[in-house]
Amino acid sequence: MDRTQYRGTGRRKTSVAQVRLLPGNGNFTINGRDIEDFFDYETLRIVAKAPLELTETTNGYDVIVRVKGGGYTGQAGAIRQGIARALIEADPEHRPILKKAGFLTRDPRMKERKKYGLKKARRAPQFSKR
Repeated sequence: MDRTQYRGTGRRKTSVAQVRLLPGNGNFTINGRDIEDFFDYETLRIVAKAPLELTETTNGYDVIVRVKGGGYTGQAGAIRQGIARALIEADPEHRPILKKAGFLTRDPRMKERKKYGLKKARRAPQFSKR
């Protein structure tokens, strides 16, 4: 049996996703759970599956993901980037489509650090005149 697999790593905020694509029939497993069990919201499932939908390879690969860190939105974004990178490894002709959609670019937005004298990054303590 052919043991071909394609790997990709995706990152978003503080989440890191390690993605493996195996030729198969469209099973999607995240941390040992089905995607429907892992993500409660349909929008997050759509975000995670976007590269497969765009390249029309939804039923061509089984996706196995190990993701950690961050929250569910960051994890969905990390999975999306990981799948996109693995798809390019599988078939380099997908690159222009995925690049145009912005799935290969790491989202640089991070939480701003807290400054001293403030309650959060920019939130100042409440002003009291007396």
